Amino acid sequence: MKPYFIQTVAFLFVLFFIGCGEEFIYRAPQGSIDQHALANEQGLDLVVTSAYAGIISRPDGTNTPGWGSGPHNWLYAGVYGGDANKGSSSGDQPTMNDIEMYNILPTNKWLTEKFKWVYNGVRRANIGIGTVILAEGKAPQEFLKNKNGELHFLRAYFYFEGIKMFGSYIPWIDETITDPNPRVHNDIDIYPNVLADLDIAIENLPAVQDKPGRANSWAAKTLKAKVLMQQGNLTAAKPILQDVYNNGVTASGEKYGLEESLDNNWNIDTENGKESIFAAQYAYERENANNEMALTHIGGRGPGGCCNFYKPSSELANSFKVDNRGLPFLDKSYRKPPFVSQLDESDNAPYPSLNNNIPVDPRLDFAIGRFGIPYKDWGLPPRSWAGSVSNGGMFLTKKHIFHQRHNGTLAGDINPNVGSGSAMNYQILSFRDVILLLAECYANDGELSMAMNLVNEIRERAGNEANLVRFSEMDDPARVGELAADYRVSPYPKTHPTFSNKEECIKAVRMERKLELAMEGHRWFDLVRWGGNYMSNELEEYVTFESNFLNKFKIASKLPATHTMFPMPAEVLEVIGDDEEGNPYVVQRDPWK
Repeated sequence: MKPYFIQTVAFLFVLFFIGCGEEFIYRAPQGSIDQHALANEQGLDLVVTSAYAGIISRPDGTNTPGWGSGPHNWLYAGVYGGDANKGSSSGDQPTMNDIEMYNILPTNKWLTEKFKWVYNGVRRANIGIGTVILAEGKAPQEFLKNKNGELHFLRAYFYFEGIKMFGSYIPWIDETITDPNPRVHNDIDIYPNVLADLDIAIENLPAVQDKPGRANSWAAKTLKAKVLMQQGNLTAAKPILQDVYNNGVTASGEKYGLEESLDNNWNIDTENGKESIFAAQYAYERENANNEMALTHIGGRGPGGCCNFYKPSSELANSFKVDNRGLPFLDKSYRKPPFVSQLDESDNAPYPSLNNNIPVDPRLDFAIGRFGIPYKDWGLPPRSWAGSVSNGGMFLTKKHIFHQRHNGTLAGDINPNVGSGSAMNYQILSFRDVILLLAECYANDGELSMAMNLVNEIRERAGNEANLVRFSEMDDPARVGELAADYRVSPYPKTHPTFSNKEECIKAVRMERKLELAMEGHRWFDLVRWGGNYMSNELEEYVTFESNFLNKFKIASKLPATHTMFPMPAEVLEVIGDDEEGNPYVVQRDPWK
């Protein structure tokens, strides 16, 4: 069962927390109740729950699809970062093609949707912080302290999402600005404000919460470290990450650790486990499900019934190729044939088929669906799941897809209405991410053995028996118990150059993030952290390789090194307008002018 239920705040959502509308920052609450009436223990609990609900809500709380917003960032970090192709057909959601082809403009509607989602969340957190102030003396002090911590954590989270998308010069609006239609200049770097919010959260939050879905002090420390990493301050992030690694516990009090089975992190039965630091909590009901991912389920009467968006790229899939020792190709020679899957045109219809003579990291068939390999507990993927191979490629999204045993009960139905999503959590902060960020800090400081020991910890988990895909009775009765592919994954030996050469060590850490966090909405943000030139070169290589499989990439643009953020949405600039002196409140960032 989910640790908090959005139904409990439906009343407040309708009457009080109207999100950002056409004004884009947020519009005035309509029919709102008196905030003073909520300044008590029961009211505050509802207010804070509604602030959490901002993570999973549609951007304006009404009928916006939500496909371009939410915590996963599949379109921005995944498709834009090269983890995946847009998928579906070229005519389906054509404005997403511009993102995939690196032709995005400030007028792209998905940018507006994401911007609105960020400020809808900020709005909810600000109202909550203001309510905490009003509740002084009307509720127990420890209760108020906890709620204040949760709200500052959530506000920092939403603003950090805005920073990752649009850069750190975005409007800062806090609880002191009560104008229902605020107009604020984006003339300050808000990184210090976000870090200050997280310091308040760390000071106020307990280590253990009453519900597993709530942020605790360790979640706040982890988020602070991620903010510092994105800012480029590895020196400040390192001791925080080390503390989380050594001492951190979940909101339920369990020490952080890696799950034996990768599936435990993507399974409704086992979510909120020891690897989950903070997660978006989804429920089966349509309005509380993962609407952001509604297009990214499998078509052709597959899980979710729609729509074959977010199909893993060939570049990502082949990154999982390994040598005979079970080690990845850090020199990028995985881009040379043979490839892990191929197109079979024997019946005059291109169809993906398995190339099973290649040793691969078992995480390939956990993160990516391949035809001929068991697909969770759904059996072998039928041909009807392939969708438009010419536009989406040979692979199927897999990690976030619910299990068949949950179909129609805890997740989504086959062929639901578009927008129903599923009830599976999404881990916004995870222990595996912490381990690899800490390894990055060690590599940066030249402590190569420490970095590689952490990388090997991740690799050793990948090789657990639980993570090797085997055939079952429903897959192939003649092959029950057989390995589905030639799985090999080994820790780097201490004689490997990564233990003695800093450049090789950094390559290994970055490759491990690519493999371990594949299809989890991190890739483009990682590339940006590693520098504009690095990001631009990596994506140029990605496009060149992908064009061998999908012709559309032959006309993709090159993303300049200066474009380490998305453009501010043109609608935002237009609607917020000018100040009394005729100067625009929100100014487009220089690289996009």
